[in-house]
Amino acid sequence: MSTSALRLVGLHKSFGNTPIIRGVDLDIRTGERHAIIGPNGAGKSTLFHLISGRFPVTSGEVRLKDENITGLAPFMINRRGLSRSFQVTNIFPRLSVFENVRCGVLWSLGYKYSFWHSIGRARDASERAESILEQINLASRRDVPAGVLSYAEQRALEIGITIASGPDVIMLDEPTAGMSRSETEHAVALIRKVTEGKTLVIVEHDMGVVFDLADRISVLVYGEIIATDTPQRIRANAAVQEAYLGTATQEGHQEGEHA
Repeated sequence: MSTSALRLVGLHKSFGNTPIIRGVDLDIRTGERHAIIGPNGAGKSTLFHLISGRFPVTSGEVRLKDENITGLAPFMINRRGLSRSFQVTNIFPRLSVFENVRCGVLWSLGYKYSFWHSIGRARDASERAESILEQINLASRRDVPAGVLSYAEQRALEIGITIASGPDVIMLDEPTAGMSRSETEHAVALIRKVTEGKTLVIVEHDMGVVFDLADRISVLVYGEIIATDTPQRIRANAAVQEAYLGTATQEGHQEGEHA
């Protein structure tokens, strides 16, 4: 039985004549927390878009639990057990916090397209949504329109929506971006809690978050992975320090002082 939750094989992506992802091979193990780091413009978000089906792959394969999902639509990939968040908060601002989460729950519980069923009677969906609100510490904000939540609360809500379908693989794109130090600490605790027993793939610039959460780290530079290893070995890797990590750690420390 394979221990891979997600495998990228010779993955390439070009926009016109410009290569962005240049032959990425990556094996993410079932149950691990895997961080992808790299400088701005390295192709991290593009890689996320390729995995989740938002962008078509130029060449190569994306395999989810040994199934080739290359070219599938995002909703089909989601139904196979992979869910992702976005760098820019992506919620329904006019719906309540509860309704946002319930929307994410419905399909996974078998509620498909139907115009003759009352959503209010979907007790199992409501119960699962309530449980997720407890997990993400937003139960007290249940009936508030999502658009009036604080920034940190909206990011927590998006994590709740991401896990609502019960995915095995959770991908988070810059989940702590723009947060203060105390907000970041709360977000890390939340991410650790909701991904327990799951596979987590995270793109993150805050090195404190990366080294706190990740079991392994991959470093992406100019569309190529130059190293994949444990946090301790990545920290000590001379090529990584030269390409990215030393500068980023210093910048992250300075940003933290001003947060």
